[in-house]
Amino acid sequence: MLSSGSDTPQLYAAREPIFPRRVKGKFRNLKWIIMAVTLGIYYLTPWIRWDRGAYLPDQAVLVDLANRRFFFFMIEIWPHEFYFIAGLLIMAGLGLFLFTSALGRVWCGYTCPQTVWTDLFILVERWIEGDRNARLRLHRQKKWDFRKWRLRITKWITWVLIAVATGGAWVFYFADAPTLLVNLVTLNAHPVAYTTIAILTATTFVFGGLMREQVCIYMCPWPRIQAAMMDEDTITVGYRDWRGEPRGKHRKGEGAENLGDCIDCMACVNVCPVGIDIRDGQQMECITCALCIDACDDVMERIGKPRGLVDYLSLADEQAEREGQAAKPIWRHVLRPRTILYTSLWSIVGIALVFALFLRSEIDMTVSPVRNPTFVTLSDGTIRNIYDVRLRNKHGEAREFRMSLTSPDVLRIQLEGTERLVVTVPPDSTTLQRVYISARPGSAPVASDRTELRLWVEDLASTDRAYRDTVFNGKGTP
Repeated sequence: MLSSGSDTPQLYAAREPIFPRRVKGKFRNLKWIIMAVTLGIYYLTPWIRWDRGAYLPDQAVLVDLANRRFFFFMIEIWPHEFYFIAGLLIMAGLGLFLFTSALGRVWCGYTCPQTVWTDLFILVERWIEGDRNARLRLHRQKKWDFRKWRLRITKWITWVLIAVATGGAWVFYFADAPTLLVNLVTLNAHPVAYTTIAILTATTFVFGGLMREQVCIYMCPWPRIQAAMMDEDTITVGYRDWRGEPRGKHRKGEGAENLGDCIDCMACVNVCPVGIDIRDGQQMECITCALCIDACDDVMERIGKPRGLVDYLSLADEQAEREGQAAKPIWRHVLRPRTILYTSLWSIVGIALVFALFLRSEIDMTVSPVRNPTFVTLSDGTIRNIYDVRLRNKHGEAREFRMSLTSPDVLRIQLEGTERLVVTVPPDSTTLQRVYISARPGSAPVASDRTELRLWVEDLASTDRAYRDTVFNGKGTP
């Protein structure tokens, strides 16, 4: 872009504010429903209670950073089970690929947090300042009189309150919500909580209220990635130019019979939240929100033309429609090799996670041999190896775990601090136990310098068992 009166190229173009016009229709109603549902889930989920007993938090969804655990209703994810989180992230990515390949940027248009909060901020702006024309007049008004200050300050205060609620809801996912709320109000909460709320308040205000479409166009990488997910069978928002062109005002006596159905009313442009003209074809900025469909259908009904001039369609159907033939049914666009592949991969990961969830044991252990030194020789000739064993009790009450050894008879096991082979592990926690395994003198020698062995732990209350394989270093002596 060149600046006026100068040959010096400008690398930055100032933002032209966009003031979308109000529109009614099935897609706008769908977006209202999705906004209400998603915001309701976000704001209300931390307040759902779930009884887990006396030793666990009663919050249904909680990211417990202090104890490095994640709670989701009846599911509890421990630090060593992070593969569940990785699996869910893989499923989310595959799901995004699936929806994009089938329906374009449907995620961006309906459920992306940036879209949802921007819709909410625009709704507030429309309530306070009026619809598109009123907001345009206010924006172009150079003089900041009392009315303009009043409207802007009212809007900004409302945006800040929404942003504070957004940041506040987020921190409630990381601590007991009722307790944290009391601490926040009484100014007794940790500074990290206030800092997090302040950062999220600022980013929500700026992204949803001031930057809006610029986040989608310049900051989000997905517009640049989506092309790899889409093909000619992808259903996305498009303009039937073979029906709408040449466009014109359809005035009587001016050759309206030679014009297409598009009357060049700019309704589709005026309702677009990113300010593009869908009639120019597919563009990177388009978030597939379908508001232009509602606007165009309303105009077509009023002038007595068929709906669907702007509609969900695919490039594969363009030639057929140009020739007056029927387009392929939607299911043939959705069910094709690419979407079937994504669905299969998504299902495989999901099934694997479900199996892993239900097959995991309520007790667990890790074994870490002490490597420095790998073994010691006692004064009586005994060869001793030392192991740090971490026992994990996932039950809501204390349990006694008995340890045992599967190995050649020459090896014996001993626990530090007790003559018994039983360890009491507190409820829903871990205990680090030092274990000594020895090859006593006078017994049969161990066959090699490294002997395979298996450590077992048994829950004496439920008889559940778990084991870990390890090695014994050094040879016994006869």
